[in-house]
Amino acid sequence: MITLNRRTKGEVVFDIVNNIGMLCICFVTLYPIWYVLINAFNDGKDAMLGGIYWIPRKFSLENFSAVFDSPGIMRAMWITVAKTLLGVGLHVFFTAMVAYAVSRRELIGGRFYILLGTITMIFGAGLIPTYLLIKDLHLLENFLVYIIPVMFSFFDLIIFMTFFRDIPDGLEEAARIDGANDWSIFLRIVLPVSLPVLATIALFHGVYQWNDYFTGMIYMNNESMQPIQTFLYRVVAQSSSNLMMTAVQGSAVTRTVTSQSIKLATMVVTTLPIVFAYPFLQRYFVKGMMIGSIKG
Repeated sequence: MITLNRRTKGEVVFDIVNNIGMLCICFVTLYPIWYVLINAFNDGKDAMLGGIYWIPRKFSLENFSAVFDSPGIMRAMWITVAKTLLGVGLHVFFTAMVAYAVSRRELIGGRFYILLGTITMIFGAGLIPTYLLIKDLHLLENFLVYIIPVMFSFFDLIIFMTFFRDIPDGLEEAARIDGANDWSIFLRIVLPVSLPVLATIALFHGVYQWNDYFTGMIYMNNESMQPIQTFLYRVVAQSSSNLMMTAVQGSAVTRTVTSQSIKLATMVVTTLPIVFAYPFLQRYFVKGMMIGSIKG
């Protein structure tokens, strides 16, 4: 009996080497996260002795207790949730609205607008001109600095435009015969049939909003208005973790909590929500990139 799917020795060796390489990459990628996690759940003073590599040696939740006792972290979390929800909603609606207009072949100067947007994807203005622009717009120390500058993305416009151009013209023609104008067609016809790309762009921008620390660090000096990632940056930069230890001074927590253990616990608290969400969202990211690559 002839076996048609017999694999050659070279293919077997390739698969073994490939799998070993992938396991090494996974280990190098995941172990730093695991290291932070086990040390965050370990007693702070005990962790200073070192030698903790795989599981917590002296399990403790006092690091997280110290983190949640800090009023700053919960306030920063609320700022992050607010800017993520508001930012995603406005970004998706505004970018989709512009993309729908640009996707219309009858738009005068459509090619020019696309060329103009492509240039902005390649060349940036730089930090200083951008800062001066934000200042002139009176967005410094303003919550809207998290929303308005990123309401539009040309990269997301390309994905939207590619999807909109695949919508059958018959749907719009039928709506126009029934008396619908451009706004009605966009709101009642285009958006309802574009839920896959709307979800994809919402996920793109939601992850950006959650992970963005730079905006809060540059444009927001008021710590009470900074998001969770900027809070994490300040903790890692030492000063805030010392303040958090000072805040719990006098309680039993100070006996075992160290500056380093508070840093690790803060990393876990600030990154776990998006880390848990990412595996469920990853397939939508892949789908979104495929949508953008069909005709982009």
